[in-house]
Amino acid sequence: MNFLAHLHLAQLADSSLLGNLLADFVRGNPAADYAPEVVAGIMLHRRIDVLTDSLPQVKACRDFFSDRHRRVAPITLDVVWDHFLARHWQQIEPSRSLERFTQEARSQIVPHLPLTPARFQNLNNYLWPERWLERYAELPFIATVLQGMANRRPRLAALAGSFDDVERHYHQLETQFWQFYPQMMQQAKAKTL
Repeated sequence: MNFLAHLHLAQLADSSLLGNLLADFVRGNPAADYAPEVVAGIMLHRRIDVLTDSLPQVKACRDFFSDRHRRVAPITLDVVWDHFLARHWQQIEPSRSLERFTQEARSQIVPHLPLTPARFQNLNNYLWPERWLERYAELPFIATVLQGMANRRPRLAALAGSFDDVERHYHQLETQFWQFYPQMMQQAKAKTL
């Protein structure tokens, strides 16, 4: 899961959106540095990552990637799941637009930015003004995201090429998304994630 899915599942679980978005920028035990609700959000994010990576549907999707890109497939898939969530948002959340959800999430996160790491603050300088969460619905934007990640981390250069595998197996990936994401939503609502 990437930013949008983590925020969505956190909201369904009544968990800290700040903690869930912040988690990838925090190492080790966060208890000494953040409020308990933020720590709980960080821990939920970590549990979701472990669960998602272990799902049979997600593991099967790695086979859709060529040998050159299989190593980065888990990262690419995290971004792809956000694409499908954004693309099908109105079906998944018919009572609230993605734009409204994004505005609500932003309003809960941005006031706390001064207490967060500089790298996380930098992410937020782009995430909200450039409307990344909404733009995940656009397939060309997914290619841009993967290219940007590849540019920032040369050892992950294969991310840029992995978009070809996404295009080639788009419908199979979409089918797998529908196999597991609604179940994760139910688990979030039941607070069993």
